[in-house]
Amino acid sequence: MQPEIRIISTGGTIASTSSEDSDTGKTPAVSGDDLVEAVPEIADYASIDVDDVCQVSGFQVDFETGERIVDAVERAAREGVAGVVVTHGTDTMAESAYYADVVLEAECPVVFTGAQRPFDQLGTDGPTNLLLAVRAAVDERFRTAGGSYLAFNDSVHAARWVVKSHTSKLETFASPGSGPIAEHTPHGLRTLREPGRYARPIPGARIDPEVRVDLVTNAMGIDGRQIDRALEDGVDAIVVAGTGLGNTTGALGATLEDAIDAGVPVVLTSRCHAGTTAGLYGGPGGGQTLLEAGAISGGDLPAWKARLRAALALSTIDGANAHDRMQEAFAGIDSVV
Repeated sequence: MQPEIRIISTGGTIASTSSEDSDTGKTPAVSGDDLVEAVPEIADYASIDVDDVCQVSGFQVDFETGERIVDAVERAAREGVAGVVVTHGTDTMAESAYYADVVLEAECPVVFTGAQRPFDQLGTDGPTNLLLAVRAAVDERFRTAGGSYLAFNDSVHAARWVVKSHTSKLETFASPGSGPIAEHTPHGLRTLREPGRYARPIPGARIDPEVRVDLVTNAMGIDGRQIDRALEDGVDAIVVAGTGLGNTTGALGATLEDAIDAGVPVVLTSRCHAGTTAGLYGGPGGGQTLLEAGAISGGDLPAWKARLRAALALSTIDGANAHDRMQEAFAGIDSVV
C-alpha cells in the first residue's frame, strides 16, 4: 500500500500560465490536481490527495498566507498522512519553509517545492521538482525525522539554511555554509547530513497580524529616517540587514540606539549570504557598539527569516516584555547545526 501524501497547492510559478491578455504576464492558474496529473510517475511512490489553499504568486505571500499553509499542514497531519508537499512560489518559499519549521507540531515531513519556469513553458522544471519533493516526503529517513525542507533541482535543503540565490537559474536554491540535506542520484536520494528540524522551535505559534516588525538594510550613506518614521508609527521591533559582520552607518546606528532606548527590540543580521554576525567593530554604527547598546544578534539567519522569527516571538510574549522575549527567541541561534 502506497504512503499517503497531501499536496498543498498555493500557486506560484509552478502553477502559472500566460493569460489571453499578454500584457498581464504569467499568473497562477493551474490547480494542484493538474500539477499532479502532469507527473504520472508520482503514482509509483505515493497515493496523493490535494488541498488547494490559494492561488498567489510567491511575491504576494504574506503572514496570513503563511498561517493558512501551516494550518493546512497540521490538518493533514491530524488526518494521518505520511508527509506533506507544498507547491509554492520561489520568491518567498524559503521564508514559508522556515515559518513551518519553527512553528509546526506535526511530526510528518513537510517538503516545499516550485519552479523557476512556468507550467506552460517549454522545459518547465515543475514536474521534476514535484516528483523530487514527493520522493523526499515518502523517504523513511525524512518520515522518521520530520521537519521542513525545500526540494529543488535535484537537491533537498533544510528550511533553516536555504535561500534563493539567483533570480532565474534552475539551480537557484542553496544552503550557504551547510549545503543540502540530500541529493537525487540515479539510485535514489543520497543523504548528505541527517534530516531533521534544524530551526529552534516555537511550537504552535502564529503571527499576530497586529505585530509590526520593520526591516531596514544598511548601505552606503543610509541615514535613520526610516527608523524615525517607524518609531513614530509604533513599530514593535526592527530587523537590520547590516553590512559585513553586522554594521551600519553612524546615522543609522544612532537611530537604532534611540529605538533600543525606547524599548523597541533591534535584531542585528547581515546582508551577506553566508556567515554570522559578530560584534567586532566599535565606533558609530559598529556591530560591537550596537550589541553593547542592547541590540540582539540574529546570528547567521538571513534578515527575512529573522523578521519572521521576531514576529512569531512577539506574538507569544505571554507576559514577558518584548526585549526579553526576543532575547530568548534568538539565544544560541547559531548553535543549531
